[in-house]
Amino acid sequence: MARHWAQIGEVTVASGIKLLFVIHRIFGRWPFRLIVYPTVLFYLIRHPFARRSSRSYLTRVYRSITPTAGDATLWQSVRHFATFAESILDKLRIWSGELRTEEVTFHNYDVISSEVAAGRGGVIFVTHLGNVEVCRALTTRKNGARLTILVHTKHAQSFNRLLAELNPASELNVLQVTEVSADTVIRLREKVDRGEFIVIACDRIPVSENPRVAVADFLGAPAGFPVGPYVLASLLQCPSYLLFCISESGRYHMYFERFHERIVLPRVTRDAALGALAADFSARLAYFCQRAPLQWFNFYDFWAMPTMGRADASR
Repeated sequence: MARHWAQIGEVTVASGIKLLFVIHRIFGRWPFRLIVYPTVLFYLIRHPFARRSSRSYLTRVYRSITPTAGDATLWQSVRHFATFAESILDKLRIWSGELRTEEVTFHNYDVISSEVAAGRGGVIFVTHLGNVEVCRALTTRKNGARLTILVHTKHAQSFNRLLAELNPASELNVLQVTEVSADTVIRLREKVDRGEFIVIACDRIPVSENPRVAVADFLGAPAGFPVGPYVLASLLQCPSYLLFCISESGRYHMYFERFHERIVLPRVTRDAALGALAADFSARLAYFCQRAPLQWFNFYDFWAMPTMGRADASR
């Protein structure tokens, strides 16, 4: 049976991650990979749910690129999880100071920097593609954006404690949310009015019994996308942006796009408006998944439809 992503729990072990991090520091990337690949293979053999979820996604993304492509192989899933392991390593490198802003290439950053210079805030929609942790590098740039990142990390508490050990600043400007209340919206509105940016992921359905989602085509099949980020942006009455961060040729690249100047959700046509927003977002996510197929890290049945609440989030 399909499980919600937040119910799967963390599969990483802090002590094991620390060991791999030390191995990388002493011996470099290739010795790290020599250990990771057999470890990942062993994990996939023992966890058929993760293996099936990875192969299902990879089959869809490769067929969206080449319609005649066959089913994804076990080796491709091994590479998928190994890429995830490397992204975890890079998160540690970011917060330990090993990966610097100078090693990140920013594309179309002027759509954000012009707002920062004018003291205007907004909402930045991100995904679990690539390494979203790199977006923290924005705060270290000259005229860098001030960020508040909305997260649900109760399923990865050990890893987040490890990040905090490496650098206590990893816990700064992070707001733990499961449900966004009226008080939360007021706090976030104050931040936006001060010129800050709210960062929220748009590719995982809410952590609730009856999540409110909009259905959009994603890689050739209907999938549920959360509507909360769009409702929040409409309440904050501010511009919204897309941010994708992927590794290309051994270097991280951050791609910025303006999404909407204002998100307006008319009461009568709200469902249709939310569906159109989810479709727009899904199309851009699919584009970047096709550019970096092994870097989308949602290891569960993304296309399994949950018992859904109303898409208009009116309850």
